[in-house]
Amino acid sequence: MSVYVGIDVHRKRSQVAVIDQDGEVLANRNVPNGVETILGVIGGLPPGTPAAFEAAFGWGWLVELLEDYGFDPHLVHPLQCKAIASARLKNDKVDAAILAQLLRADLLPEAWIAPPAVRQLRALLRHRAQLVRLRTLLRNRIHAVLADHGHDRPAGCWSGPGRGWLASLPLPAVSREVIEDDLALIDALQVPIDRLDIEVRQRARSDPRVKVLTQLPGVGHFTALVILAEVGDITRFGSARKLASWAGLTPTVRGSDRTVRHGHISKQGSAWLRWILCEAAQTAKRHPDYAASYAAIARRRGKKIATTAIARKLLARAWHLLTDAERTAGLHATTTSAPPPRDAVNDREGSPSPG
Repeated sequence: MSVYVGIDVHRKRSQVAVIDQDGEVLANRNVPNGVETILGVIGGLPPGTPAAFEAAFGWGWLVELLEDYGFDPHLVHPLQCKAIASARLKNDKVDAAILAQLLRADLLPEAWIAPPAVRQLRALLRHRAQLVRLRTLLRNRIHAVLADHGHDRPAGCWSGPGRGWLASLPLPAVSREVIEDDLALIDALQVPIDRLDIEVRQRARSDPRVKVLTQLPGVGHFTALVILAEVGDITRFGSARKLASWAGLTPTVRGSDRTVRHGHISKQGSAWLRWILCEAAQTAKRHPDYAASYAAIARRRGKKIATTAIARKLLARAWHLLTDAERTAGLHATTTSAPPPRDAVNDREGSPSPG
């Protein structure tokens, strides 16, 4: 007998529903998050049992648990699961049962589950980006303190001469304390940032796709790795337009009859991918390949929208580069793995050729 599992995941507890092939509810329990408690509900089910859950906060542990114990995990796109969003009666018990019923009917709007290696690379790159953001926040605080007292150093405050200039300023005791504390935190952050930069360079050298992406203006090793980690398997996307739509870089469309309205970009998908592409677009918009497009869009729509448009162009170009590289690598693998012609085999083995 086939069974199906629906799990409504929350930070501390989860609702676990189990139904059979006829849609009858066999179990529907609310349990604390953890291996033993979840397995207490579904541990006796046969290997390969499908289990559906929404892409909520902190779902990674559940994927690992289900994979480790032989279940078939299905990640559900929460915005597209209309059966849950529009339900008249909505609670955890109902949501978990609906997930199981949709799984049984093969009507789930599924999202891609990245392999563990991709998830770990995402975590590494996001960690490095967050540390750099924190360092920037501390630097901005120091600039704000200096501005309050009418000081500014165009050459910067973080090198040796800049630190000496900061130390020589006549500042009130509290302002001096703020600057010294922020400088100490900046120095402490620099240690893990430098370590992560070394690891990023090592990973970039070992991935041939990075060399392909760095052909794009504004794309360095870190940016290329972020694109690869956030996009994952490029073969999931049949066209550059589909990739841009998944990344949230295409405009929303509201149409009815003959009236069609285009809005701002949807901003669905990976926020980290949109961020890194917009960072790369700041450089790419001055490149000869993109400068004319940027200038034309900026005149009509403004600089921010023009920068976003260049980010989409970069992503489209990245799709073509990665797809061509994937096709070339697949072609090469097929060629090298194909068995030699029969005549060549016979010649090498010293036996006469047929005919």
